[in-house]
Amino acid sequence: MTTFKNSLLQRFDAEIIGRLNLHTVDLPVGREIEYPGNHIDNLFFLEEGIASMTATFRDGIQVEIALAGFEAVLGASSMMGTRRSLNRVYMQVGGHGFSCPIDAATMEFKRGEKFQDLTLRYLQAQFIQSSQTAGCNARHTIEQRLARWLLLCADRNGGRILPLSHEFLADMLGSSRSTVTTVAIHFQQQHLISYSRGKITLIDLPGLEKLSCECYAVVRDHLSNYADSYEGFGKS
Repeated sequence: MTTFKNSLLQRFDAEIIGRLNLHTVDLPVGREIEYPGNHIDNLFFLEEGIASMTATFRDGIQVEIALAGFEAVLGASSMMGTRRSLNRVYMQVGGHGFSCPIDAATMEFKRGEKFQDLTLRYLQAQFIQSSQTAGCNARHTIEQRLARWLLLCADRNGGRILPLSHEFLADMLGSSRSTVTTVAIHFQQQHLISYSRGKITLIDLPGLEKLSCECYAVVRDHLSNYADSYEGFGKS
């Protein structure tokens, strides 16, 4: 029997897993999951790795609106009529997972049982993350935003080493590379992180959480608890 790390797959019984027709899939850094205008043909359940969902503009600039890890099912909006992606979704930290043909997923979704309920709960948590990120980008400082983002990545990476460049961080936060570099130097001076080319090591997670805005806890709690809340669903 397969042991799953993905928060949704862990909660599906053998009958649901069988109907989903899962296939293992390697998800290296940069692997495109969705691209604006492209058909969504498969769902992806991440087991390891981190994916970014970004808004991409005509000039090629992109800004992250949500990130996803082992709590995620990617492409789920397609089961509600969105057959072409509105956003770019790709792997920022490589990993692996399972894919599921969209036809099999849609049939299971229409049964109106556990798969539908948990998928909708995840989409709600993803919406909360996106809306909180929009508010955070408008309201909070780059120091608070970077601390929030690093913590959310650490929660999904299973470790404290993130293979990420300053240029990538700038794109995700909608800031300039020079600004992110300045903030990273400040974090390093405070012994919160250390960094070298293409790699960031998180040293003091409690310190980063103190520096972060309240948005980290809001997003963390919703993404951590959406699936667990199902366990008490329907019980008195």
